[in-house]
Amino acid sequence: MNIHYRISLTDEEREQLRELTRKGKHGARKVKRAQVLLAAEQGLSDNAIALACASSTSTIFRTKRRFVEEGLDAALSERSRKGGMRLLAVGDEAKLTAIACTDPPPGRCRWTLQLLADKLVCLTDLESVSKSTISRRLKESDLKPWQQKMWCIPKLDAEFVARMENILDLYAEPYDPGRPVVSFDEKPIQLIDEVRAALPMEPGKPRRYDCEYRRAGTANLFVFLAVNAPWRHVKPTEHRTNIDFAHCMRDLVDVHYPDADLIRVVLDNLSTHKPAALYQAFAPKEARRILRRLEFHYTPKHGSWLNMVEVENGVIQSQCLDRRIPDFATLSSELAAWERDRNAAGAMKGCSTGAEANDCDSNIQCGISRCWPLSVVIR
Repeated sequence: MNIHYRISLTDEEREQLRELTRKGKHGARKVKRAQVLLAAEQGLSDNAIALACASSTSTIFRTKRRFVEEGLDAALSERSRKGGMRLLAVGDEAKLTAIACTDPPPGRCRWTLQLLADKLVCLTDLESVSKSTISRRLKESDLKPWQQKMWCIPKLDAEFVARMENILDLYAEPYDPGRPVVSFDEKPIQLIDEVRAALPMEPGKPRRYDCEYRRAGTANLFVFLAVNAPWRHVKPTEHRTNIDFAHCMRDLVDVHYPDADLIRVVLDNLSTHKPAALYQAFAPKEARRILRRLEFHYTPKHGSWLNMVEVENGVIQSQCLDRRIPDFATLSSELAAWERDRNAAGAMKGCSTGAEANDCDSNIQCGISRCWPLSVVIR
């Protein structure tokens, strides 16, 4: 006997269903069930709903029954299905995993689903295996043999450990204004101009910009970050040469830390990061004067991630540079505003939340323990 289920929605359920049908973020079946429930509440017959929603009367009946007996969430969701029998035995799946983790056959740069299926058939008693079966088993094991990722793999020798320990000892020191520790690095950036003016944001619509753009050149950012002190400075330049590096070091000595006895600078192994760069830029007497107040501490090769300013570069990108900047003047003014606000807020090194300096439980918590746990992870 066909039982007629009457649909009565609360205001909250009705609004939830309307919101679900308005936004295209849900599956087609879920949206259709929501439309069925909204139409059924208005008293339409199953035939009328089936015609309006392009569905069958049996689907409408089941949706209404599940709503009355099990609630809204059950009516909108799929019932669990038993599924078919697994085609690959446990041993076959283990062999598939082992194959996917090996090098591809000669003449091939990567494994494909078809190559894996053919190889598995050769090594087992299976007559055939479909690519969809291979795909499902790989997905369950979170294996993607057709993907590769370039990675900086360090050589953990004595030199690496010695430099790493040296850098970590600097980070662990309490702040001393007479012997500050400053992380230094560069960051390249492209200048990109709009071809057409963007459309402003409106209620219900995000700001829209055209996919076409005009490349307006390149620039370079020299980034200074004080370790264990809430200060950073970004110097945009048009080039990244030995001369530019030398002028940055002179600014560090004469402008930013004129009263410091010795400035310890943490930097990577870029070819321009050498004392000789100062002799190329200045007279020998001037270069020697600057170098007497500097002490360079180089990160290990393939270990530039030990440079704390790398984290600050990410903050600059997310907070200031993640947009199209058309020219060098705009870049300079925007960076100056970002730097001024971030230093005024007392944000500690690499902390994207903008934590105040006095929020830390110790002098090194924000930079090492909470926002960048180097000492905890490595030591």
